[in-house]
Amino acid sequence: MHGPDWQPDILGDGYAQTTLDLGGDPDGEGPVSAVLVRREPRADEDVRGAMLYVHGFSDYFFQTALADFAAARGLAFYALDLRKCGRSRRPGQTAHYVSDLALYDAELERSLAIVAAAHPELPVVLMAHSTGGLVLPLWLDRRRAAGRVAPVAGLILNSPWFDLQGKPIQRGPMTQALRVLARVAPMGTLKLPPSTVYGDSVYAGRNGEWEFDTEMKPLTGFPVTHGWLNAVRRGHARLHRGLDVGVPSLVLRSDRSHWTATWSEQANRADTVLDVDQIARWSGCLGHETTVVPIPGARHDVVLSDLDARERAYAEMAAWLDRQQRAKAKPAEQAPTENDDAGKDADEEAVAAS
Repeated sequence: MHGPDWQPDILGDGYAQTTLDLGGDPDGEGPVSAVLVRREPRADEDVRGAMLYVHGFSDYFFQTALADFAAARGLAFYALDLRKCGRSRRPGQTAHYVSDLALYDAELERSLAIVAAAHPELPVVLMAHSTGGLVLPLWLDRRRAAGRVAPVAGLILNSPWFDLQGKPIQRGPMTQALRVLARVAPMGTLKLPPSTVYGDSVYAGRNGEWEFDTEMKPLTGFPVTHGWLNAVRRGHARLHRGLDVGVPSLVLRSDRSHWTATWSEQANRADTVLDVDQIARWSGCLGHETTVVPIPGARHDVVLSDLDARERAYAEMAAWLDRQQRAKAKPAEQAPTENDDAGKDADEEAVAAS
């Protein structure tokens, strides 16, 4: 079996990509593929593990500073553009469309296998943003239920999408309507007012610092289809019933949301996409050990925030990664001594006699 065919990536020097052919689209839009990107390791870097990153809706991987952060922590960095997203989208395909979030399991498993083969016996930390922050926990819960947790050792979620924005009285009827619309008009789109508030905050061509391809990440976002949003709502419902991702999790979010139709400095330092109170509420449904950290002044993508907020986010990630590493090293550091073995034998004799 041949290994991945790494080719130059659109990010230029230091990055490569490989295409994962996934066969025919279950949703009827022809052959589908996903693209796995890697930051090329440098000779002087000490690799002690790996990180696999997954983007959100109307997004793709371009956050090279995140890749550099991971490498500085000893993690070989990989990122996946899911089917019909970013690098993976083919002509005629509906951007980001899937009728079931579990369809992403195929490219996630393939990507994880490639990462694990490149770094055998090393732990893999998963990271995801926004909708990716819903996709990964659902996938990990299925893997854990099947007894397949390794090599995943941790999960970092950056502003995960854990519920539909709005009041409960609005969410219920919307969810019921989506069930019908997903059957009769799955590719139909919601009539939502266009907004560039978040895009204006991050794009260098507006008020932000970051260069990215606005064909793959439009400032107004892609249209929201009935079938895709119905799949997301089914994912939300599964999350709300409680998952067990099988590994420790870190959830990063802004300290506040701000809803507005126009850009302002207030919008610049808040999550203008998701409700951070919902993120806080549902983070406990991940199961296992979960740490939730609000980042003051963070945007929806916390690593694309202003300098002070993103430095705080990186510091929190670094501290959490260090804690996870120490926790895994602790059993080895406390290997039993000869006296410990004698004590253990005595304890076992006492139990047997009782």
